[in-house]
Amino acid sequence: MANHVSALKRARQTQTRTEVNRANRSRVRSSLRALREALAKGNAKDAQAQYRTTISALDKSVQKGVLHSNTVSRYKSRLNARLKALATVKAK
Repeated sequence: MANHVSALKRARQTQTRTEVNRANRSRVRSSLRALREALAKGNAKDAQAQYRTTISALDKSVQKGVLHSNTVSRYKSRLNARLKALATVKAK
């Protein structure tokens, strides 16, 4: 356990940052799960609406340093491809 004042402060800061990062990561994962479920159901309109909120959550996670920008770009690309595939199947 920390004994110095500065070490105690650092321990408090670490605890706070851990909680914030955990909440942000959880928000992103929940949004991704909801989008994947909407895509699996096959409803293009619901999936499109969920896609917008998921992309927003992913972009915010990059700003907050929760995820790397390349990781988010990969997620966005793959999710958009799945959404377009669903839209083209529904259009036929």
